[in-house]
Amino acid sequence: MLGRLVASAVGERRAAWLLGAVELHPAFSVPAGDEVPRAVLAQALNILLLDRLLAAVPSGAAYVDEQVGRGGRVHLDHGAVRTVAGVPTGDLPQGHRSITRVLRALGYAHAETYDLGRLRMTGYAWRHRDLPADVSQFFVSELHADRFPVPFAEAVERIVGKSADPLDAAACRDLAHLEGHGALPWHRAEVLVAALLCCFTRHHPEPAEADYRAVLGASSEMAWIATEGTVFNHAADRVVDVLAVATGERAAGRPVKDDVEVSASGRVLQTAHRAAVVTRTFRAADGELVEREVPGSFFEFIQRRPLPGGERLDLAFDAANAQEIFAMTRVGPQTSRAECGERGGP
Repeated sequence: MLGRLVASAVGERRAAWLLGAVELHPAFSVPAGDEVPRAVLAQALNILLLDRLLAAVPSGAAYVDEQVGRGGRVHLDHGAVRTVAGVPTGDLPQGHRSITRVLRALGYAHAETYDLGRLRMTGYAWRHRDLPADVSQFFVSELHADRFPVPFAEAVERIVGKSADPLDAAACRDLAHLEGHGALPWHRAEVLVAALLCCFTRHHPEPAEADYRAVLGASSEMAWIATEGTVFNHAADRVVDVLAVATGERAAGRPVKDDVEVSASGRVLQTAHRAAVVTRTFRAADGELVEREVPGSFFEFIQRRPLPGGERLDLAFDAANAQEIFAMTRVGPQTSRAECGERGGP
């Protein structure tokens, strides 16, 4: 069932490669039926978002290719999305609600809130109700534009104030049905997955170059949102030994972060590749469109140790870790031009 749903978006050959590259719970091996459970829909979306990220992040594609070539798989731990609150956002719901309205219908529940005060942001962890350790989590961050000086907030409003809502009435009805029943008829599940993928892109027009520069000086995170919107900021592979992975990535010549971040509990360890460099379009002062190179998305690695007194993994995040990982998309040495390979698989 999962394979059929993924194939409906990317074709059978690519779907087969992706399902072979990702660690999957046995529950996802159930044959296709008349209805698609919410967990299957959620994991199909996660796999398709990973596919998009690999197409945009050469270092991540090279890493996953290497794992598959060795007979291994990646374990999707979480994906991250950035949003904006505190200013009008056109037809798009403000802040995390633009994403969490989707997650709730897919069976996710809000797990924790994290104060990312240094960035004037808040992070929200969303965990799946049915398979919390096996369906990829979402870390949805919200930048509070109204906590910055007025000129900054005005520039942000000019950037996102005409955002479009990617979900039409039919998609909203399907989400309501899914939230109420926990499953969706097959013929609607295919359509909904395609619609949900549209939520993870940029919904506002290309930003004015002057507005981009106005926000860049105060918030690299807002500058990233200006060009990327709600594109997957990063996806994370859950690994057994993140220090060993970092060493291996460095030896492979991939642009891994210098340090490994360790949570206050000592149970969550994270590092990441530096963001890929991408070319984006801006509106110049004379109205002409110009292209500039800016930070794109990146690939992350996370190690989770068990909670005290048991075998259950600590599925929490850490605010300090998150704020350091966010630095991967800052303009300058945090971004990478390394030629690390093409999109993985066929």
